[in-house]
Amino acid sequence: MKVIVKQDQLAQGVSTVSRAVSTRSPLPVLANILLQTDDGRLKLSATNLEMGISAWIGAKVEQPGSLTVPSRTFVDLVSNLPSDDVTLTVDERTHTLNVHCGTLNTDIKGISADEFPPMPEPDLSASIPLNVANFKEMIQEVVFAASREESRPNLTGVHLSFEGDYLVLAATDGYRISIAKAIMAQKPAQKIEALIPARALAELARIAVNGDETLQMVFPAGRGQVIFHLHDVELVSQLIEGNFPNYAAIIPPSFKTRTVLSTAELLKACRQTEIIAREGSYIARLDIQPESSAEKPSQLEISASSEQTGSSEVMVDASIDGTPLLIAFNVRFLREVLEVIKTPNVVLETNAANSPAMIRPVGDESFQHIIMPMNLQR
Repeated sequence: MKVIVKQDQLAQGVSTVSRAVSTRSPLPVLANILLQTDDGRLKLSATNLEMGISAWIGAKVEQPGSLTVPSRTFVDLVSNLPSDDVTLTVDERTHTLNVHCGTLNTDIKGISADEFPPMPEPDLSASIPLNVANFKEMIQEVVFAASREESRPNLTGVHLSFEGDYLVLAATDGYRISIAKAIMAQKPAQKIEALIPARALAELARIAVNGDETLQMVFPAGRGQVIFHLHDVELVSQLIEGNFPNYAAIIPPSFKTRTVLSTAELLKACRQTEIIAREGSYIARLDIQPESSAEKPSQLEISASSEQTGSSEVMVDASIDGTPLLIAFNVRFLREVLEVIKTPNVVLETNAANSPAMIRPVGDESFQHIIMPMNLQR
């Protein structure tokens, strides 16, 4: 193999795929990046057997071929090359990659491409088209709520389903649930329900940079996989086996108190409160007080205390309808959901100190967040 590529394009491609490199596998080839020529372009691939990423970059192909090279060595080398043309030459006999750029000439020992696990090729005729920008926003609205505890694998994924004309994503760690919906221009021909690892979707949101592009989603029959295909990038992920909680049954049908607040002001208050609350299990008390008279307008007080750090109280202007309530939440959870809400105002709907609450953007019905309260410490 001999190809000539631009350093900046090579660096971007290597950065894209390197996040899928395995760091703990007993198979040495999984710590490598696969380089191969593909229809006049250079294809870079990496996989940890649960997730794989491929990226294509423009290249002048003088001789086709392939090789895998150690990811860490290749990433560090490429990122330190001068901004110039890079010539990559493979010696098939010795499995060595020669990298030549400017005055630099480096040989890297590799492993035969035959040992690299085959990456599946999607059947794009069976794909579901998605708008990249919309799907990325949906991912960002839910992935933070997925569990990171490997002991509960079904909660480390994002549940994807189609309900009528809507695509629905949902994630939960057992203490909160994020639900994002988007209307589909084209519905799938058959019923689809899948549990996709949250990490894979987070990586997809990171690498899908062209918001105007159409993303093709493919579920290969009988493979237990999903493939997301773009023109220059492709991500494949194993699906998670197991049942996802029936989150619809957890959503309260109605609420007794409705509190409307400025998203920015509430987020600021949560960040301030978290400084103290993080030393006390992140517990923040919300004292919701509707207007009782002209002298006592509606107000929300967020407070936290810690024996080691001290105490904090923040007042936030609010429009409150309903009954007064003192309720406690994990303030980090509050901050994380507020960070993904884009509308100027947000509504907090509550029933009782021990009942689930809902947070959602005002004027946007496509996103809901259910959060469980914490025990009040008096």
